[in-house]
Amino acid sequence: MILVTGGARSGKSSHAERLIAEQCEQVLYIATAQITDEEMAIRVERHKQERPAHWRTWEGHRNLAAVIRQHRQPQEGVILECITTFIANLLFDLSDGASPDEIDFVSLEVFIHRQIDNLINASLLCPMPVYIVTNELGMGITPENRLARHFIDIAGRANQKLAREAKEVWLMVSGIGVKIK
Repeated sequence: MILVTGGARSGKSSHAERLIAEQCEQVLYIATAQITDEEMAIRVERHKQERPAHWRTWEGHRNLAAVIRQHRQPQEGVILECITTFIANLLFDLSDGASPDEIDFVSLEVFIHRQIDNLINASLLCPMPVYIVTNELGMGITPENRLARHFIDIAGRANQKLAREAKEVWLMVSGIGVKIK
């Protein structure tokens, strides 16, 4: 399992794609983004056009460990793009539109971290490389918004857990990858 982290537009996805292309001809690309508007549709389409056409794509954000175990072909490496979008989607699904003041963030985090643990286990057992892309959210100021604070806390702890278990960790800064583990 290789973790690639960095800020927005730092080159995380491109770096993970270059690294896996050096190791694997075939790739299963797990895309966790949901298309919610025209701008997002354009972003997703641009990402698809930038990837090799023969890579398979699986779109969704539920049971990602099962996707790695059951949908990956024998010779496929995996890119999971991205953990923070995965977490945001789960928070949205599980909060069921409740006000941030009404959300039980403790139980949501427990559920999300179980999903992360399952993902780590599936990745470590995968015989082919698994690249996981995530955003580094802890380099900015603490937001005023309660939901944003909890999202950063949950994602930050998930990133720490992933980094602990990863064989390699890359930090992307302005398109340059720095191997930090």
